[in-house]
Amino acid sequence: MTGVTATGIEIDRTTAAQPDAVFAAFSEAPSFARWFGGPDVEVPAERLRFDATVGGDWAATMILPDGNTIDWIGRFVEVDPPHRLTFTLTDQPESDANPVPVSIAIMPADGGASIHLTQETPDFPHEQKLATLDGWQSFIDEVLRIAEDAA
Repeated sequence: MTGVTATGIEIDRTTAAQPDAVFAAFSEAPSFARWFGGPDVEVPAERLRFDATVGGDWAATMILPDGNTIDWIGRFVEVDPPHRLTFTLTDQPESDANPVPVSIAIMPADGGASIHLTQETPDFPHEQKLATLDGWQSFIDEVLRIAEDAA
């Protein structure tokens, strides 16, 4: 299922890329800098901290097309290559706001891989859930380009 759920969003996608290439695209710093934010957003390497190990932190700055920036932080909760990646994220790094979990399951499927992504969206209004869903769809489009290019 792809759409808004009672607790957040979920996305199911498939690709011809192999699970290890998909996992690498999600979990390696240079790829993350390319996909996080989609094709129109820059994530400069000098403003990216990325330790994709269990308990490792990450931080990134998105530079939007209009020049505004968004700072993000999170922590890796589960790193099980090439099957599962779970991390938290928040765009309020200076507050005590609870970061939300994002879980990505990657499974072999029809000579490639299937991806199942979920993100909790506590207290998000419906419009924000839809925007989050759209954002993740563009992020995954980039992940799949990276993974397929690696093949």
